[in-house]
Amino acid sequence: MDKNTITGMLLMCAVIFGFMWLQKPSEAELAEQQRIKDSIAAVQKQAETNNQPVAMLSPDEVQQLQAVMAEHSTDSTRQGIDDGAVKLSLVDGKVSGTVAVADTTLAFDDLLSASSDAKHREAVEAVKKALENYAKNGAFAASMTGTEQIIKLRNDSLEVELSTKGGVVSRAKLLAYKAYNAPQVEVFTPEDNQYGFVLSNNTQRFETQNCFFTPEQLNDSTVVMKLDLGGGATWGLKYTLVPGSYMVRVEMVQNNMTQVIPLNINTVDLLWHQKMARHEEGKMFEERNSAIYYKYAGEGGDVEYTKENGDDDKDIKDRLKWISTKNQFFSAVLIADSVFTGAHFESREIKKEAPDYQTHLKVMDIRTSIPYASDKDNPANFYFYFGPNRYKLLSSYDKYSPREDLKLTKLIPLGWKLFRWINTGVIIPVFNWLGSFISSYGIIILVLTIIIKIVLSPLTFKSYMSQAKMRVLSPDIAAINEKYPGQENAMKRQQKTMELYNLAGANPMGGCLPMLLQMPILIAMFTFFPSCIELRGQSFLWAQDLSAPDKIVEWTGQIPFITNYFGNHISLFCLLMTVTNIGYTYLTMQSQQQQQSMPGMKAMMYLMPLMFLVFFNNYASGLSYYYFISLLITIAQTYACRAFVSEDKVRAQIAINKTKPRKKSGMMARLEEAQRRQQELLREQEKRNKGKKK
Repeated sequence: MDKNTITGMLLMCAVIFGFMWLQKPSEAELAEQQRIKDSIAAVQKQAETNNQPVAMLSPDEVQQLQAVMAEHSTDSTRQGIDDGAVKLSLVDGKVSGTVAVADTTLAFDDLLSASSDAKHREAVEAVKKALENYAKNGAFAASMTGTEQIIKLRNDSLEVELSTKGGVVSRAKLLAYKAYNAPQVEVFTPEDNQYGFVLSNNTQRFETQNCFFTPEQLNDSTVVMKLDLGGGATWGLKYTLVPGSYMVRVEMVQNNMTQVIPLNINTVDLLWHQKMARHEEGKMFEERNSAIYYKYAGEGGDVEYTKENGDDDKDIKDRLKWISTKNQFFSAVLIADSVFTGAHFESREIKKEAPDYQTHLKVMDIRTSIPYASDKDNPANFYFYFGPNRYKLLSSYDKYSPREDLKLTKLIPLGWKLFRWINTGVIIPVFNWLGSFISSYGIIILVLTIIIKIVLSPLTFKSYMSQAKMRVLSPDIAAINEKYPGQENAMKRQQKTMELYNLAGANPMGGCLPMLLQMPILIAMFTFFPSCIELRGQSFLWAQDLSAPDKIVEWTGQIPFITNYFGNHISLFCLLMTVTNIGYTYLTMQSQQQQQSMPGMKAMMYLMPLMFLVFFNNYASGLSYYYFISLLITIAQTYACRAFVSEDKVRAQIAINKTKPRKKSGMMARLEEAQRRQQELLREQEKRNKGKKK
């Protein structure tokens, strides 16, 4: 070890010992420390005698208080903590103040000594809790205590309640709609819905839903919820109820927030929890139509949703324009002026054994982020839609986003593209037009059904004519089957049958194709009626609500494998639809002689109406009523066709067609070519077999 190393080590030791000597406590400080130890020992001894715990603020906790208060100062010379009962000040580095406990106020200095007194212990715990709150929440800590206030905003359509606890919309009432068990539909309630923003600095997270805001009502439709964070820094939310609409404008407003949130933080999180309440009497169908809906940002952004049946989790990495919690007829939609930067969605079904199974549908949790800058006075804006899933209304709200189509009408499930086009382009306009001068929705459905059947009547007539031709040709077809029996003559039999069809001008698919062309309209109506909020609460005949099953018999028991679809009731319109469907099936079977060769098909045809009874019994009575009326009109059309279409005339026309030269159809040409190839293959196979025998 050289001389320089030894010298360095000696100097380091001298510095350390010098520092220790300078930091040596004075006689007064040693006496004070001894006094505290003696006080604690005396109180502990007394506490052991009285079996009471001892409490006091330690020197370390006092130092933490000083550090926290200095860090989150609201004034250059005077810092403080105001946490309800705890009111402390830091002046020239010394903590002073009071702590209120029950009917007693204790000085802060009293808490530096140990005591087993119950009020003393409670005061010490209050200070420790305040210290933890301020250490965790920083500038937001002062707003963590307060008294909740409710401010109401109302127009002709919507009433919202704003709570100072969290500065949020705590309740949203739709004034024109009743729930099955309440005078008004409430899309938001404080018990079932919570949302809030999460702001962060580099070390802490601040959840605004735990803060108490100060309300400032600017006018009858606008309220600002504000947090005073000290030093001129404020953060808040400005709510404006748009007149005559279901929209609430939400603006994030702030001032001097760079003191609290550094500029390198560029997002704010949004947490939204909802336990979706039930609004309809038909719970099963309402539950099937409840989900989290969301639209991808951009003009071409599509609308998607979580699974409607079962639980679901989704992580979205792309930007979103809006997010919604949607049930059968009502939605809460949060629409960003800019975008949401990704999201995580969770949707959970409520189990049957849960106490709130009958009153609620699902539990939904949403977490997303919003672009943010602490140096902007207005970093983010939104619209909150609380309202019905009404097509015309939702389509009118596209004006709130001039740069892209919001596609809010996608909240209404109207089927795949073709069926949706039929609904939006034809059915809904006609339905709304009829509603402009007919007050009864039962009559509107009747007139709409008649219009649809009139439009489709050419296809119905063509289908009947094709069936009539097939009945006339059935003896000739039977003769061909007898002349060419067996599997080896299948190709020849088919060729002769097609020749007969070609000569007679008949098409075996002529009865199916017109019916197939009607299917898109039938499916479109299947999606339209359960989603049509105009039918909600509308009565007709015995049905109290055309959007719900018209129950005439109910029970409480469970039918295995059936109750999940059928429900615990019988719907009269569905029963009438089933009976009418069986009658129509009988009528159809009478007119189709071909069923003699397919005996199993007859039983299947009669089984189908019973299957419809099981699946449609729990659907909207308006849908069953539509199908019931449609089947009655179809039966009437069938009898009308029989009256106006003579089979003798059809037979005579077929005879005339047979005498006319007809161009061979493409199908006939393909069949003949297939037969020719089959005959060549048979001849080659016979030659090979003869060669093997030799």
